[in-house]
Amino acid sequence: MGAQKGKDLLLKLDAAGGTNFQTVAGLRTKRIAFNAETVEITDSESAGRWRELLGGAGVQRASISGAGIFKDLASDAAVRQLFFDAKVAPFEVTVPDFGRITGPFQVAALEYSGEFNGEVTFEMTLESAGALAFAAI
Repeated sequence: MGAQKGKDLLLKLDAAGGTNFQTVAGLRTKRIAFNAETVEITDSESAGRWRELLGGAGVQRASISGAGIFKDLASDAAVRQLFFDAKVAPFEVTVPDFGRITGPFQVAALEYSGEFNGEVTFEMTLESAGALAFAAI
């Protein structure tokens, strides 16, 4: 993947739980991270005492974080309601020249801040809450 514009990484939400995704707020910074736990199965007979891992046994997860400003009351209300309801909802992340990741996420953190002479900003973190789908673009 070559150099890309950060603004092209999009985060979308379908608060109704269907497939009608809408861009979430005015995210200025966005990040998605994939992680997989390993399950070690090394024993005294492992070749050369090298660590051995059991493929496909660990838990996989994705985390999305972002910061910015809410573009309207509707996007602010949708994310805020998901947080207070501790509800899982479908999100979609588009990474240019890579692919589109869709699946259930929960709003794990939501923070608001503001400077005296500036706008109110927010930061949020989403944690995957089930199987994710990937489609290459």
